[in-house]
Amino acid sequence: MHLIDTQNTINYLFANWLSPDQQRLLTGRLSEEETQRLVKFVGFIHDIGKGTAAFQTKKSYDHDDSLEEDLRSRLAQGGFRGLEEVVLASASQSPHALAGEAIIEGLGVPESIGAIIGGHHGKPAKEAPENQIDDYTANFYQDDVDPKVQEPWKAAQKELFEYGLITSGYQEVADIPDITQPQAVVLEGLLIMADWLASSEYLDYQQEKPLFPLIPLDQAYQDIDVSSRFRRAMGNWSIGGEWQPQRIELNDLNQVYMDRWKFKPRPVQRSMSQAIGKALDPGMVIVEAPMGRGKTEIALLAVEQLAYMTGSDGLFMGLPTQATTNAMFNRVNKWLKFLAELQDEKFEIKLMHSKAQFNKTYRSLPDASNVYGEADGHGDVVVNSWFSGKKSILSKFTVGTIDNLLLMGLKQKHLFLRHLGFSGKVVVIDEVHAYDAYMNQYLYKAVNWLGAYHVPIVILSATLPKAKRNALLEAYLLGKYGKKYVRKLVVPEGWKETQAYPLLSILDGRQIKQTTSFLGKSDQQPAHIQVKRLDLLDEDLIAHAVHKISDGGVAGIIVNTVKRAQRLAQLVPPDIQLMVMHSAFLANDRSVQETKIQDAIGGKGIRPDKMIVIGTQVLEQSLDIDFDVMYTDIAPMDLILQRAGRLHRHQIERPAALQSPQLFVMGIEGTNEYESGSGTVYGQYLLMKTDHFLKDEITLPNDISPLVQEVYDPKTDSEIADIDEAKAKFKKDLENEKGKAHRFQVGAPKLKVGATIHGWLSRDLGNTGNDDQQASAAVRDIKETLEVILVQHTEEGNFLLDGRPLTDVHSKEIAQQIIRLPFVITPSPDKVDKAIKALETLTSRYFLGWQSDVWLKGSLVLPLDKDLSVTFEGWHLTYSSKLGLKYVQEDDNRGQ
Repeated sequence: MHLIDTQNTINYLFANWLSPDQQRLLTGRLSEEETQRLVKFVGFIHDIGKGTAAFQTKKSYDHDDSLEEDLRSRLAQGGFRGLEEVVLASASQSPHALAGEAIIEGLGVPESIGAIIGGHHGKPAKEAPENQIDDYTANFYQDDVDPKVQEPWKAAQKELFEYGLITSGYQEVADIPDITQPQAVVLEGLLIMADWLASSEYLDYQQEKPLFPLIPLDQAYQDIDVSSRFRRAMGNWSIGGEWQPQRIELNDLNQVYMDRWKFKPRPVQRSMSQAIGKALDPGMVIVEAPMGRGKTEIALLAVEQLAYMTGSDGLFMGLPTQATTNAMFNRVNKWLKFLAELQDEKFEIKLMHSKAQFNKTYRSLPDASNVYGEADGHGDVVVNSWFSGKKSILSKFTVGTIDNLLLMGLKQKHLFLRHLGFSGKVVVIDEVHAYDAYMNQYLYKAVNWLGAYHVPIVILSATLPKAKRNALLEAYLLGKYGKKYVRKLVVPEGWKETQAYPLLSILDGRQIKQTTSFLGKSDQQPAHIQVKRLDLLDEDLIAHAVHKISDGGVAGIIVNTVKRAQRLAQLVPPDIQLMVMHSAFLANDRSVQETKIQDAIGGKGIRPDKMIVIGTQVLEQSLDIDFDVMYTDIAPMDLILQRAGRLHRHQIERPAALQSPQLFVMGIEGTNEYESGSGTVYGQYLLMKTDHFLKDEITLPNDISPLVQEVYDPKTDSEIADIDEAKAKFKKDLENEKGKAHRFQVGAPKLKVGATIHGWLSRDLGNTGNDDQQASAAVRDIKETLEVILVQHTEEGNFLLDGRPLTDVHSKEIAQQIIRLPFVITPSPDKVDKAIKALETLTSRYFLGWQSDVWLKGSLVLPLDKDLSVTFEGWHLTYSSKLGLKYVQEDDNRGQ
């Protein structure tokens, strides 16, 4: 019954859930009818390996002796004798997925298909199991040599195989085709999805909507109405609408923008939207334009345009941080609501990062199952709870941190599901300049595979080095066409070196097109920013900022480390309004901070008379905020320009003393000498080049591309004295980062028919990345740190840090009080283990009941005292909702 359920489910998913683009990908050189036969065949045959002695003699999940005796007696009635005496010495050598592959390849199925059966539990074999049946014969047939004992097993396997062939539409095994590796990866993902769906008894935990309930032992297969069982399951599961992208009329762009965003397109937006709409076979679109000029609207409209042209039916929008992801989610949600109303359908959305449950907009969306069948359920954006965990990316519309895309390149169990989810979407990558050398290796690998799937990609940046632009295009071309793409590539002259800005680059089939001219009067005049270097003590720096806003205004101070942000924040006078933003806040406090800062100095914010905002790099990315005057630590040129893009961002009235934008660059302590935190984060080489090329006045947007290219072009190194040592270290570090990244990466896509997925996820070095947190750390090269729940524990009882007793608060809210401990506390595996043991002791001492709570089970608690501080593992930690989590070594603290 399960084989038929899975066959019906995968056939439904192929015909009704996959996008037209995914259907074309799977079809390839086959006809649609041939592809559907193959899809149905793998759906039915995937568990044929359970028809073996090794599987049928396995102990039941809860070691139920009466159940096992009942099942053995039924097998005996079917001709399988002597099972009660069977002892298989090597049963574990033939897990049912691998056994299934051995059986069907032995019957003539191509290895490119057999490997899919062998890998349907998330990881294919390293190679085809050619000797599996010969080496472990009894695992398959109960006995190594006795033909009478073996015969029922062989007959059952052959009967299942032939039934699978016939019900799939095949006459003989020779009709089963070979496929390419990208096709196999997506088909494997579809099989895993169908298998999980056909193994789900209910849609939700409430068990109100049945999918494929278990079958009572006293019920025979013949008693089941297979068709109605399947129709009911799909009716309960398929509760979101199917997006049908519409053609965007290029001569009506004014109305198109007005309908979606209530304004007419700017010249750059109009020109780019028109050029994108004229593409014939769009693959990659790279939008380079100044900060605050509407790249997000260009991208969202491009999603509609590209989806219509390519047959995609969803979106992934990737951003650098949780803060930028939250800000973008609200914008994407409004756009999607417009599309849902336009089509009178429900569209499912997913916010993909580890703190998604704290996003108010996301939490307020209705669950799809709750609006199913309701008259007012259409024209809405909903959440489908079935798409959770590893299934999250299968939701058609997703907004998430960039990790979710980078993970396409990491060898990780069930990676096929991630590739399946991405292969049907338009992918938008925002702030693409923000990823370091290590992350870039995973980015290029993901783009490589997206090219193999012909997935359209939109890339956004205000400050993109030309080398990275070219590398992205090359990675896509290699994936789509293979290494021979160069022979037929059509390009404009000088395309690799262009510094035109704004710039639109479109990969249209095998042709690269670039738009460099944007006719029409811009709504924003060039901004002339005065740049001054400041080498001041912290106290003098804050005094400088306070003086600058003495007659009113908002000063932004962006620094490169959390400790520096906290140190500066403590020096701000109490009569000046202060906001601090960095990563060392409780998740819910950080969410509140994000909202407050947007409400105060966002595009439609109510600006305070005087305010200082101090933060780290999170302030430079995607947040639509506006400072009257700005201070920044020295950083690579592209990041300084990103930060400068938050200076005088909007056309608003400003204090008299701050009418002209002023940028103060800190942390330059002498010739080639920089503040230690900045040097640690960014390295000497890029800081030296930035320091050299940064002028006393920069004009935005005119200077953006020239300045970025000067810093990142190795040809300009000769202009800078004493750079050789820093350059050598930069190159060595870059090669080390590349080497580290490649250790756990999947290979490049093999486009040749017959290439298999054998060994695709095989590793020689450990299992880094098997859970979500580890995986995200692996693709960002982040040191692993511990996540804890902070509460206050005093003689009066246990409280949230805002003073509410835990007894008055739902455990779901307690679970939101999470924060990552600084890496310095757990800098090595043994320190991690020691800290975990200490935290487990504290948790069991004060909160033993948490282990039976669905929200708090497995959590580690760090109780703070009445002053919201604690000494832990040699460090003194203090928390405040204003400054976040501060830490000093215990010895240092005693001396203060």
